[in-house]
Amino acid sequence: MTTKERKQSGDQTLDRASDLKNLVLFNDTVNTFDFVVETLIEVCGHDAFQAETCTWIAHFKGQCVVKKGTLSTLKPCCDEMTFRKLTVEIQ
Repeated sequence: MTTKERKQSGDQTLDRASDLKNLVLFNDTVNTFDFVVETLIEVCGHDAFQAETCTWIAHFKGQCVVKKGTLSTLKPCCDEMTFRKLTVEIQ
């Protein structure tokens, strides 16, 4: 493998990494703690511990990254969570 090939391969890796986005859950005063936990389990595929931890982080810090991935992976989760009246954003 030449240096140029390695550089191109490395650039592709950086391009893929820059394509990754965060799905951020924001705290609100509307939804119950249990509802948020259940939604994270159902929509994001969290286990109970992870969902509860993210819910506490959002509660105390105002926001929490609940999932990372490409825009095409996060969009359906974001749409479903928005449909369920949670405040989320892809960043």
